[in-house]
Amino acid sequence: MDDEAVNSKSKIFWTPGPVIVGAGPSGLAVSACLKQRGIPSLILEKESCIGSLWKQKTYDALKLHLPKKICQLPYVKFPSEYPIYPTQRQFITYLEDYASHFSINPLLGQEVQWAKYEERRRCWRVKTNEHEYRCRWLIVATGENAEPVVPRIPAVSEFKGTLLHTSAYKNGASFRRRKALVVGCGNSGMEISLDLCKNGANVFIVIRDKFHILPKQVLGNSTFALSMWLLKWFPVEVVDWFLLLCSRLIIGDTTQSGIRRPEIGPLKLKNSIGKTPVLDDGAFAKIKSGEIKVVNGIRKFTSNGAEFDDGTMEDFDVVIFATGYQNNTTSWLQGAKFFNQKGGHREGSQPSNWKGENGVYSVGFTSQGLLGTSMDAHKVADDISKQWNSATEKVSLDA
Repeated sequence: MDDEAVNSKSKIFWTPGPVIVGAGPSGLAVSACLKQRGIPSLILEKESCIGSLWKQKTYDALKLHLPKKICQLPYVKFPSEYPIYPTQRQFITYLEDYASHFSINPLLGQEVQWAKYEERRRCWRVKTNEHEYRCRWLIVATGENAEPVVPRIPAVSEFKGTLLHTSAYKNGASFRRRKALVVGCGNSGMEISLDLCKNGANVFIVIRDKFHILPKQVLGNSTFALSMWLLKWFPVEVVDWFLLLCSRLIIGDTTQSGIRRPEIGPLKLKNSIGKTPVLDDGAFAKIKSGEIKVVNGIRKFTSNGAEFDDGTMEDFDVVIFATGYQNNTTSWLQGAKFFNQKGGHREGSQPSNWKGENGVYSVGFTSQGLLGTSMDAHKVADDISKQWNSATEKVSLDA
């Protein structure tokens, strides 16, 4: 049975502009950039709202880790009354206002099952749970945080307490006076540990690997913004030395609290393997005071808690996996040598890996957060605009 027969019950729509998969910040940003260049686009979103990750899978205490000036999407600034680091709720409002400003109306509830390029028609075929869409350009904007990652730890099914991923955590109010274990020591793990601590929980955090922790601000300035400015004048090794010096002076020696730093500096490490330093917003002070206790990696779970690599055991009421997300692009994007199979990361090196073959693009996979999203959005829109007139005049598909 061929594809035409399989899809005989689905309506087929030809879209003159790009089809964008994902209505998060990346999808909205590239749609706005295209619109500014006079190019229509169609956004397909599997959830019932825009910015679903921010609306449905983030915790209440979350704030942008970088200043709003760096995180704003193309053409629209954050409101002046917003703080330097907008809250989760403020960012959601910003996204909603952004979509309204550009009259962006994604098709919601359209989960892409597969997308593949058809040589004969020279178009992309995008099949959702309801219809099929055909287009000259396909933009992947589903983001690096599409699916929660939960590590496979022995005997996890035996644990009788509450197991959560950060995607299901909202706040620590319901965990007051309960013993909580946070697995993962990135920005989310640290922030959730701090939130639990502030809400009266007895908090433990698993710290197994080496990582860099930096103050969120240096002399009242964003550490990230300061480092970007310094990189204009000094090599990365010098900037890394300066950041580590500031960290030692502001937050102290982390090794005494069980946090070992990598041999490579924070910026060089980020550039080489994409590992982001933690920007501390108060959690480390709780670790130093003992209010948040550091434990080793988990050897296995028990019915009441966990056994750690050093042989110690603890009972817990709740375990929260702050173990991040991964993208799911390789599960539906077919035949495109664009995302590798190991983790679904984009192939190629910066800054050229936003563009693939046969008119496929990606936005928001730079490991540079919202700053990378905006850069990608402009590049993709510029590239498509160069093809727009000739493509729309010459390409005619028989749907």
